[in-house]
Amino acid sequence: MNRLLTILILSLLCSGLYAQTPACCTSATRSFAAFASDKSFNSQHEIPLPYRHNSDIGKDITFPVEDGQAAHAYELRAQKPSPLWLFVFHEWWGLNDHIKKEAEKLYKDLGGKVNVLALDLYDRQVATTREEAAQLMQSAQEARIRSIIRGAAQYAGKKAHIATIGWCFGGGWSMQAALMLGKQAHACIIYYGMPEQNIEKLKSLRAPVLGIFATQDRWINPEVVKAFEQAMKAAGKALEVYSYDADHAFANPSNPHYQSEATAQAYDKTLKFLQRHLLGKD
Repeated sequence: MNRLLTILILSLLCSGLYAQTPACCTSATRSFAAFASDKSFNSQHEIPLPYRHNSDIGKDITFPVEDGQAAHAYELRAQKPSPLWLFVFHEWWGLNDHIKKEAEKLYKDLGGKVNVLALDLYDRQVATTREEAAQLMQSAQEARIRSIIRGAAQYAGKKAHIATIGWCFGGGWSMQAALMLGKQAHACIIYYGMPEQNIEKLKSLRAPVLGIFATQDRWINPEVVKAFEQAMKAAGKALEVYSYDADHAFANPSNPHYQSEATAQAYDKTLKFLQRHLLGKD
């Protein structure tokens, strides 16, 4: 049943894949949100352990958005003025303290040379149960999220060089943000989120992409990954893919039972990718 659901959603998403025409109606992000109606998908996400993030360098901020409702984010400013930015996209739980911790880890491991902005796509709503997370992910408005991303780009400035990273729900939005950012996008990292499959949309992508996937994932499964690789190749875009013998959400920052070895390997690939494409280090 799960396999049939995945195939159905993927067929809707990729209806124009080989003909190189736009998918008719279902966006990649809405296709992923539809998984929340699958109880087995929901049960795959471990309830986050209680955690309170305290920081001397990170802070909660707001910034203006075109729709008039200010957006919320967690920000870590580079030690010296820098045009380099990393936009962090939370998983389906929302911008909780686990995501703030991961944002700060990335900030420190990048040497404090990059401004890190963890965007809140749920407008200060944070789930603590699977039911709440499913509801938040399904009710998230694409127009609002895109407004938040545009507002974040304006906040970073026209000269900003931006990389994106996200897990699960945020993985798909990491890729959508890279598409939206145009020439300002310098790197995109997607952890088992729904990738964009539409070749015409992918042709506008300016950033190289790193895809981290799990071979046991029943939703963003090997068939989805293969279709993504084919679409990126057809669009002539740079893609690195690493698939681990793990299940969906294996590296989620809030997962109390994450798979440490696979997570460590994926994180090493992530850092090297950011250092190469954002910091310009070989």
